[in-house]
Amino acid sequence: MKLLENKVAIVTGAARGIGEAIAIKFAEQGAHVAFTYVSDSSAEKAAALETKLQAMGVRAKAYKSNAGDFAQCETFVNDVLKEFGAIDICVNNAGISKDNLLLRMTPEQWQDVMNINLNSVFYMTKQVIRPMMKAKSGTIINMSSVIGEMGNAGQSSYAASKAGIIGFTKSVAKELGSRNIRCNAIAPGFVETDMTSYLKEGEGADKYKTGIPLGRFASAADIANVTLFLASDMSSYVTGQTISACGGLNI
Repeated sequence: MKLLENKVAIVTGAARGIGEAIAIKFAEQGAHVAFTYVSDSSAEKAAALETKLQAMGVRAKAYKSNAGDFAQCETFVNDVLKEFGAIDICVNNAGISKDNLLLRMTPEQWQDVMNINLNSVFYMTKQVIRPMMKAKSGTIINMSSVIGEMGNAGQSSYAASKAGIIGFTKSVAKELGSRNIRCNAIAPGFVETDMTSYLKEGEGADKYKTGIPLGRFASAADIANVTLFLASDMSSYVTGQTISACGGLNI
């Protein structure tokens, strides 16, 4: 028996990076996967991932949907319910960074990060809890960041948005625990994705790695494994928690 056999999972922002790794890991464990991408440039990757997941013997579908738009989130969740019949797992993974020193940061940069990173978590969670409450079961996993726990110069908007996710997660866990709905967060450290590609080589990478007790960046699969734990019944008594998957960076 696979860990997520016949569960229906939503993963936002899954055309690449951590989201893609989560979608693949879930499908390997028997989940049917509905995932989002937002830009036309990601359409080809999303289609390829959809085909890859279907080849694993599960149902899978890519949806072009902006998690930072409430109306699009509502439409997306309704479409998933029509197509798949249920939503058991929601992974709020979509996120961006627009790093800048506070002195130079524009209101537009701040709002963009808050909307995609934090507002999207509210938008999606608000939509999925109705079918979960009806089923009296469900798990919500929100992708925060170790930066939301520690802060970082030049990342005040990113840190604020990811810290907000942690507070939101704890509150939702308290509200919905009595309905058998769990809500947890993951706080990755540096992960080898397109977003951190500029840190992979040279002195920059070495500087960051010296502060990580495990001495390396995470792979997207490392984060997907933690997500699988929180999505499965292995974590049936875990809610309102933030798991820092950061190699010890925050010690």
